[in-house]
Amino acid sequence: MKFIYPAVFRKTESGKYEAFFPDLECCYAEGDTLDDAIDNANAAAYDWIYAELEEEEGQLPSISETNDIELMEGDIVRNISVNIRFTDGWDE
Repeated sequence: MKFIYPAVFRKTESGKYEAFFPDLECCYAEGDTLDDAIDNANAAAYDWIYAELEEEEGQLPSISETNDIELMEGDIVRNISVNIRFTDGWDE
């Protein structure tokens, strides 16, 4: 199953990038470059969504519209796509 959530990437004073998901509480990532931060955000979103789905009554939050996200100047928004397989015994 594919899940897509927007992530906000912000360049820090040190030149690195930090990312957060407005819809995924406490889901953050960072990277030395924007590409690294995107890769790390994908992994963080995967872990967050997978853990939520493992809960007995796991509930995924609604997906924000990009226009509804409060951004600072220079922020970059990217949709992060996560594929999770639900087949028992599947070795990825």
